[in-house]
Amino acid sequence: MKLAEQYVAFSSLLLKEIRRFMRIWVQTVLPAAITMTLYFIIFGNLIGSQLNDIHGFKYIDYIVPGIILMAVINNSYANVVSSFFSAKFQRHIEELLISPMPNYLIIIGYVAGGVARGTVVGMAVTLVSLFFVDLSVQYLWVSVTAIFLTSILFSLAGLINAVYAKSFDDISIIPTFVLTPLTYLGGVFYSVNMLPEFWQNVSLINPILYMVNALRYGMLGVSDIDITTAMLIICGFIAALFTFSLYLLNRGIGIRS
Repeated sequence: MKLAEQYVAFSSLLLKEIRRFMRIWVQTVLPAAITMTLYFIIFGNLIGSQLNDIHGFKYIDYIVPGIILMAVINNSYANVVSSFFSAKFQRHIEELLISPMPNYLIIIGYVAGGVARGTVVGMAVTLVSLFFVDLSVQYLWVSVTAIFLTSILFSLAGLINAVYAKSFDDISIIPTFVLTPLTYLGGVFYSVNMLPEFWQNVSLINPILYMVNALRYGMLGVSDIDITTAMLIICGFIAALFTFSLYLLNRGIGIRS
């Protein structure tokens, strides 16, 4: 495919994905905003008012970056896993596979759709947070980069889940038993320095810890993890998952019967 043709193919796939989740925004965007509002009310106002400051910030201010990123993670993942699996289930993924559109561009198209939904939901949650905190951003480029890279990473993870899934039940296993525990144990609601040394070391194997701290550094200027290390680890995971996704599509694993 020529470059112009690749652009048309990519933009068409991206537009389809955006229209897909925006058409049912009551199911895709609104629930996340409502859920995160409850987090702000319960954890931020009610419980947070009884807790000491963390790194010089009120508890509710400290957890805002983590809550925003939690919404981005869940929605980026959910958008791609549901969309790609639906394409498999309805048997129209073959139309993409037999088209001149290269597999890497198919991956980028679906991932871009996940990033679009993750970004929209992240913006919605950020607007909600303004009702509870005086939001400030210390390093805008770090914040934007952290959200963008995290959204890419979990969009890729959602695609891999969709490739292996054989039923709609299979696309809920990873979010329930892997994604949710890692998110809650990734420093969203606490500083890792508050943990005993052993559990601090265990937490270092959780990739979400690096993402949460990257965004927290961008917004508040504080982090439990070196920001350069965090960014490199996120980029490393992205490269690994993209390579693996491309391998799966090239081999037709989970797609061709």
